[in-house]
Amino acid sequence: MSEENSVEALLEEARLNASIPSPAERQRLREAANLSRAQVAAAVGVGRTTVANWETGHSEPTPPGRLPYLKLLKGLAEIYPATPAAAAGPGPTADPVPPAFAAAPETLRGPDGRAIEGDPGPCIRCGVETTYQSTDGRPLHSGALCQPTGPPPTAPPAAPAASSSPAAPAPAAAPAAPAPTSPTPAPLPNRPERRARSAARAQADTTLLISRAVQEEAERAGGDEEAALKALIKRAITDVMHLFNETRATGRYDYTAYPALPDILKKPSKKDPDQIWEARPKFHHPGYSLKVPGDVKVTALDVNAAYLSALKCWLPIGKLEHSTGTDGVDPKRSGVHLITPAPWAHPHLPDPIGDRDEPGALWVTNATLRLLQRLSGPKYALTDAPVIHESWTSGATENFLDALRKLLSAARDEAIENNDTLTLEYVKAMYSKFISTMGESIHNREMVRPDWMHIIHSQAYANLWGKAYKAHQAGLDVVAMMGTDELHLTGDWRKVFAEGRGVSQMKVKHGEGKATGEYTVGQVAR
Repeated sequence: MSEENSVEALLEEARLNASIPSPAERQRLREAANLSRAQVAAAVGVGRTTVANWETGHSEPTPPGRLPYLKLLKGLAEIYPATPAAAAGPGPTADPVPPAFAAAPETLRGPDGRAIEGDPGPCIRCGVETTYQSTDGRPLHSGALCQPTGPPPTAPPAAPAASSSPAAPAPAAAPAAPAPTSPTPAPLPNRPERRARSAARAQADTTLLISRAVQEEAERAGGDEEAALKALIKRAITDVMHLFNETRATGRYDYTAYPALPDILKKPSKKDPDQIWEARPKFHHPGYSLKVPGDVKVTALDVNAAYLSALKCWLPIGKLEHSTGTDGVDPKRSGVHLITPAPWAHPHLPDPIGDRDEPGALWVTNATLRLLQRLSGPKYALTDAPVIHESWTSGATENFLDALRKLLSAARDEAIENNDTLTLEYVKAMYSKFISTMGESIHNREMVRPDWMHIIHSQAYANLWGKAYKAHQAGLDVVAMMGTDELHLTGDWRKVFAEGRGVSQMKVKHGEGKATGEYTVGQVAR
């Protein structure tokens, strides 16, 4: 390439970089040309999700796809220029519409492509405070994450200047006219509203980290989704811990492990099982069998994101303290308990303690104990209360992981809506690995809370038991219940549960084996 051509190429790139359209204009140009996101993605060498993020403002175009994308936008802008709104009849001339490639401020980014933070200040786009910066050092939301703002308040007309001449005649009295009504200023948001807005802005900025990670690995893999997913799963633990730390930036409670964890929370050896029983169910209704011919239709259902929902649970937030009897049992405390459960006398319903080999006392989590206490209460009256022998507990909160749960749930919902399998699998890897490595794991050195891991697992099983009981109350038989997310029911399950892929919905289970999807069983003589 000649020196002249090289210089011209650099100048063209500089002109394009200095005049990138807004996210909304990028989408308008594509739709005006009747192009799909997949077509644009193939043309510029990126994934369809990346184009979607560029058009929604979740991320800004970055190399290697940035330059061909900007060239495409420039060409489309010449074919489909933005037109001003036509004025109907005589009247004031409409404000000119800025060209598609009007100069726009850029976010300052480091060598790794991540936005650089600085001193907080009002964003030059929307006026809402942000710590991100523009290339010229002014506050600017990263990735066009500006909050919507209303029109600026109209300034009242300036009062006439007082005359400096003493001989100036007094103005003639004018007929009284009603004083112009100034617009009522909007009330200032109260503390809960300010807190909610701040949380929304923080969640938007944190959500950007998820889309940016997916975009980085997709582009690094050159469109190979399998390679990109492998890279995302590899970094899932590090990334989810970063997200967790972001959601805990203003938290009041610490999450580090305390050195005096009781021995009951430590595995005797690597080969031995944990000493805490998580109440894992493996239930089959004695009145039905696959081995008996019959025409009773059963549907195998999947609970969506069972572990993600289980992040909403009571977690101990202080040093665990030992107590005997019921001294450590309190609605605002959590931990692990040594109990002897009462016998379960309902063979048509799963045992809430799960299937275990040996009777007698066993260590359970607070999530299991709370379930047993509810079922022994007057509302259910299904069993007797368990006998509590001793406990290791501390003060607890149900909302410690709630911000992270909501963040990942929102990212999951958006991925489903956009049919974005890559982001969906990445989010699943983050929350599942977050839970599985918070105990004694070499893969996560930042958090060592085996008590939390056991409690979250048990909460997932308790949530599944609640769904089984809800179906039973609606007249459906629970044919099988296994793990944290598998429920097999007779009858019309859609009258009990909403169908879909959302966190609060259920879907038909598909996979290998006979007991998937819809199948039939026979009734066993009772």
